[in-house]
Amino acid sequence: MLVSTNRVKRGPSIVADRVRVVIAEDSVLLREGLTRLLTDRGHDVVAGVGDAEALIKSVRELADEGAPPDVVVADVRMPPTHTDEGVRAAVRLRRDHPGLAVLVLSQYVEEQYATELLAGNSRGVGYLLKDRVAEVREFVDAVVRVAQGGTALDPEVVAQLLGRSRKQDVLAGLTPREREVLGLMAEGRTNSAIARQLVVSDGAVEKHVSNIFLKLGLSPSDGDHRRVLAVLTYLNS
Repeated sequence: MLVSTNRVKRGPSIVADRVRVVIAEDSVLLREGLTRLLTDRGHDVVAGVGDAEALIKSVRELADEGAPPDVVVADVRMPPTHTDEGVRAAVRLRRDHPGLAVLVLSQYVEEQYATELLAGNSRGVGYLLKDRVAEVREFVDAVVRVAQGGTALDPEVVAQLLGRSRKQDVLAGLTPREREVLGLMAEGRTNSAIARQLVVSDGAVEKHVSNIFLKLGLSPSDGDHRRVLAVLTYLNS
């Protein structure tokens, strides 16, 4: 049986990067569909809820039991007003449970919500349009990547955020190609994936990434986290 509001237990792990997921989506069909996508690929959906209050309660109870989820997948808009309950809950959960990763789903690009979610702690966060769920492999990969502390930003979200005129001063020093690479980095793509997308060598991508870090003032001491900081430097300027 697919999960709605009940917790479920699964058998032995069948994937090396198995993650524990809480799904918050008021549409029962979509919630159960997401559950099926993830469980069929060996992940554990430990709770499924239909509103923000139940989401916060479920995560708190799981944490109190010593079995917190790795990631929450939540709709931006949920009952009772269907405005911003989901993203507000996501922001609160990230504050109350620092190790919790959050991936939010939205019908449209809502810039304010994306910016708010990305502000502050930038590890383990994602923002995807619901249409992206149809690309099953990419969606599941995004859930795992976010659960492991990475990022997953929808290409349309990135395009809108990087295209805002009041942010042009931050990116003024980047070449068109570097801006393109930055956008793909923000989606959570690896250097190899960026190279395939742009049909260039891995070495060329590494050079572009290094130039981006340099021009945005991100030092080597920031480590691998610079990939996220490169985007946040832009967003928070």
